[in-house]
Amino acid sequence: MKVKILFIGILLLTGVTTSVWAQIGEQRYNFSVGVNGGININSVSFSPSVQQGSLMTPTGGITLRYVSEKYFGMICGAQLELNYSQQGWSEFYQDYPDLAYTRKMNYINIPFLAHLAFGKENRGLQFFINAGPQIGFFLSDSHTIGGNWENYTGIVVEQHEASIDNKFDYGITGGAGVELRTGIGHFQVEGRYYYALSDFYGTTKKDYFSRAAHGVISVKVAYLFDLLK
Repeated sequence: MKVKILFIGILLLTGVTTSVWAQIGEQRYNFSVGVNGGININSVSFSPSVQQGSLMTPTGGITLRYVSEKYFGMICGAQLELNYSQQGWSEFYQDYPDLAYTRKMNYINIPFLAHLAFGKENRGLQFFINAGPQIGFFLSDSHTIGGNWENYTGIVVEQHEASIDNKFDYGITGGAGVELRTGIGHFQVEGRYYYALSDFYGTTKKDYFSRAAHGVISVKVAYLFDLLK
């Protein structure tokens, strides 16, 4: 319940902050659309813990951005994205290199971001920060497994056969990047981190895990062009 209240509070704060800035800054009416794509570096926070390596997967989608005002030197707006994101985890055991397990989970993610930028408004460089809540909808999953797991004891394997109990994912995300603004559009490079507040496995007292949540580092590039300026 507490994490749900925190998530709702972040969502409301994002909207209220954007609204307040729009009332006190120099007005702008810039609306841009574009596409984004990149890679995820995934892990899952399990309790009890599960040993993991890095799992790299694709992500990409559509970006909508509205800049509403400039407050002193800070350009303020809001950004909405609709992204396909492949997440999950890959297990790695240094003492048992023959064991392998990877689970990939496909989501549609929608981040609601406050967008703050500093730099050139027309042609030139901007440095920006994006932050806000994110929701996701589970689509499907797949897994690969290798090695003879029956020969080893003391390794957590309950996650291998468990099904996805919670198909609605939510959490907070934020990142920073640089944008090159040109006459033919805007080119971005951004690093971002997503921290899930929800669990995709059941985490009640009768369940094995008390925590099973995504953590995702994303490195993305994007291209946007102005529809309204």
